[in-house]
Amino acid sequence: MQTTNDVRMPETPAQETSAAPQAPVRTAPRSLAARKISELVERGVAESGISCAVKLASGELLRFGGGEPQFTVTFQSDKPLLGSMSEYALGKAYVEGEFDIDGDFFALQEVRKLLKARAHRGIFLTFLLQLIAMPATAINRKAIAAHYTLGDDFYLPFMDQKYRFYSQCIFRRDDETLEQAAEHKLESMWSGLRLKPGMRLLDIGGGWGGVHEYCGPRGVRVTSLTIAEDSYKFIGALDKRLGLDNCAVRLEDFLVHEPAEQYDAVVIYGVIEHIPYYRRFASRLWDRLKPGGRLYLDASASIEKYDSSDFTRRYIWPGAHSFLCLQDLTQELLFHGLDIVETKNETHDYMLTMRHWAERFEANREAVVAKWGEELFRIWRLYLWTGSYAFHGDSLQAYHVVAQKRADRGPRPGVWKRTGQFLRSFK
Repeated sequence: MQTTNDVRMPETPAQETSAAPQAPVRTAPRSLAARKISELVERGVAESGISCAVKLASGELLRFGGGEPQFTVTFQSDKPLLGSMSEYALGKAYVEGEFDIDGDFFALQEVRKLLKARAHRGIFLTFLLQLIAMPATAINRKAIAAHYTLGDDFYLPFMDQKYRFYSQCIFRRDDETLEQAAEHKLESMWSGLRLKPGMRLLDIGGGWGGVHEYCGPRGVRVTSLTIAEDSYKFIGALDKRLGLDNCAVRLEDFLVHEPAEQYDAVVIYGVIEHIPYYRRFASRLWDRLKPGGRLYLDASASIEKYDSSDFTRRYIWPGAHSFLCLQDLTQELLFHGLDIVETKNETHDYMLTMRHWAERFEANREAVVAKWGEELFRIWRLYLWTGSYAFHGDSLQAYHVVAQKRADRGPRPGVWKRTGQFLRSFK
């Protein structure tokens, strides 16, 4: 295996000599930048067996692992390597063009995962302040405005071309297309909710109208809620184009939604990540469902609530975003009169989904850079590839959950009872 001792040196003119040629002398990396990056990458190579190359601003080329490099990192200056080298610091440096990455971005994650994910106190304190001080609906609007308002032509090219989903599709085989997996996602929802023609379905989030396009022609009356203006316009135009008179979309937050009558079923694809107030969500859900009505929910998940890297909070999901915390959501659903009917792990499915997204996004690079700029391309390139790898390495999970409304409202414990439960959890 090659190591950082294999440093390529400039060639010198051959000189005539009677002595036998000597083997080149191996020299260790000399600069501080070379030593720091070598220490990091050698750990990644030792743990995963990847091969790669790093070109420093001085021109020094470091090779790691055996065989041809799977990716090459080229630094424009030593500055990114002389600081903390946290995930946030190096991510920010990449976004700002201080180094370039060519080759296999998925293999690169074997090195990235060794970086410290949380090192910037200011980012965490901003998140904490928003969570405590801002109204839930205001936080939701801010998060949506930051992530979903780049225009339909930014998102649609990398998503499935049939139903346009922005959460995990479901693969029956790894070699299925993203479009086939999107169809399976809807089949799973239809089956889980036991939908039939004439039923009233609430779609929280709306997205790009996939639920309308699938359920509307099958006779289900769909009402979608979205707080994204682009989503609202897209779904409205879709309904008109397809003649879906039994479907409607409203520009409204679920937390303030007051329907004229209860729904037979509710679907929420991915959007629970923007509604981390599970107690409030479960209470309103029980009120909005008919007796025996069902919920179908899917999302990316983390074992601990609000567990997110500094880079993600700064560049991808501002506000009080939280990956689904399955145990916390399950508890609140049970506390609020909803039985858990089904829970399924879809981590592998989300890994495949995000890999498809990342590959399609890479293929559309020229158009993205031309309209939105190099910096935004780099942010989303990092986000999509890193997300796919997170599911691959199980640092993120994904689930779908089906729940059913009981006749009773559930115990709905108050402050004192919850305090007692919290204290007992230490045993």
